Amino acid sequence: MIERKHVEGEDRGDILIYALSTCGWCRKTKNHLKELGIAFDYIDVDLLQGEESEEVMNTVRRFNEKGSFPTIVINGKHCVVGYDIDKVREILENESK
Repeated sequence: MIERKHVEGEDRGDILIYALSTCGWCRKTKNHLKELGIAFDYIDVDLLQGEESEEVMNTVRRFNEKGSFPTIVINGKHCVVGYDIDKVREILENESK
């Protein structure tokens, strides 16, 4: 099982960020969600090795065929690619209705 790192905050659903540990946009996305006080999990894909890395990249490509980062998956059905906090907020608002 791939380890997801958790950041505490308000539970707004299952928010998973596929990120790179060295990516500035990934860091910005994580920091913005922290500032909003929203709970989320993340996986730094570049820190994985072998089969774990391959498995996670296959999952990322299911949501984002380019395999770019950050890839934010909300409730296993919505995907936001890149640093687009407005889109994340919009999805979270619609999901809470």
